[in-house]
Amino acid sequence: MPDFTVREYAYISVAYSGCPDSNLEHAYISEKAFEHLCELSASFSKHGTKVFELAGRRKLKLDQHVGVIETPCGTRIEILPKHVDIHTGDEQSIIQQERKLLQKMLSVSLHLPYREVGKADLKKFRQPLHEWIITQFLAAFEHLVQRGLRFDYNRVQEEQKFLRGQLTHSKHMRQSPARKHIFPIEHDIYEVNRPENRLIRKALEVVCKKTKNAGNWKLAQELRLMTGEISASRDIRQDFKQWQSGRLLALYADIKPWTELILGEFMPVSTQGDWRGMSLLFPMEKLFEHYVAYHLRRSLKGCKVQTQASSQHICIHENRQIFKLKPDIHIELKNKKIVLDTKWKLIDQSNLSGRYGLKDSDIQQMFAYSHHYLQHSSEVILIYPYRKDKFNQPLPIFTFNSTEMKASLKVLPFNLDKPYEIEKYIVAPT
Repeated sequence: MPDFTVREYAYISVAYSGCPDSNLEHAYISEKAFEHLCELSASFSKHGTKVFELAGRRKLKLDQHVGVIETPCGTRIEILPKHVDIHTGDEQSIIQQERKLLQKMLSVSLHLPYREVGKADLKKFRQPLHEWIITQFLAAFEHLVQRGLRFDYNRVQEEQKFLRGQLTHSKHMRQSPARKHIFPIEHDIYEVNRPENRLIRKALEVVCKKTKNAGNWKLAQELRLMTGEISASRDIRQDFKQWQSGRLLALYADIKPWTELILGEFMPVSTQGDWRGMSLLFPMEKLFEHYVAYHLRRSLKGCKVQTQASSQHICIHENRQIFKLKPDIHIELKNKKIVLDTKWKLIDQSNLSGRYGLKDSDIQQMFAYSHHYLQHSSEVILIYPYRKDKFNQPLPIFTFNSTEMKASLKVLPFNLDKPYEIEKYIVAPT
């Protein structure tokens, strides 16, 4: 089955005779795959999560989740961020830029041990997201095999005609005289069968079935032959609980996040018992929030940057505080505090009549943060994605109508390609 690549808010329809070719804004898939997506949409809606929106009897509209969805019939749909303007280049160039952006944001948000090598490594951005994850997993596994897998002692209970380890006296005494020459014993075997290796082996089996990249498939088969003595995990959750860390297992630190991605459940809601395939979905708002916070921590040296602060409440009900106020980012500078909220939305600095595309609810939310966290003594900041022609400079400062103090609101662009530029806007005087 073919693979499809689309972006946020794209449409997915059932393919029909004479339909146009699929593109970044509209994909045409088989009816069987479409029916599966409709079932997923109903499952997500029951849990209060919106990933798809019905736009007709045979059409779905995507929301702000990005990643990969695989259907039982083998159709894979890669969903990329909608960040690069569709008119700025050819489709393949846009796909490559969006994949690069998504990979960077995932690496930051999920703490993945991923580093860019240089221009010679640019070919990885031509891979779909799932193939990129597989490539990183295989590279980490190959490095681990070269450095040496860790073994562990495992207790074995068996019956033998010779003594080894400890004799289980109670069992031996209860045996019939005809079996007195058989010894029930317990002993330790130093073997490679430990939780970490079982999970990696399980992930490798998934990779062998799912990859469509020739290089990945070849390396996966080689590693499969080299590690044939390792049994695959039968209880993934329990083995992850037993995954150990420390100096002796330092080599396993790099491969663990990739193993979790391949074996973990990254769909937005639980669909236990249903088909999952290699489906990975991530909310773009959260990825953007983590990405901004990560670079603020790196840029603002000596400042305390906290995410999802929840020390303040908006109401008191029956002598207890309820309805938490949770700004995305809370910063403590030397002489003041700042509250920031990130929004993965596109605004237009030239559209003054339309209030730049800002929503009433977002401004009201920032006023509440200003009142409860800062007592209107410092500015609050809204951060939106940078757009080359539409939003490349901070908007004129907004002043809240407050009788207590003149509090201000900044609306700033965050350049995903040059994240360090945000520092000059944060520390600039109001």
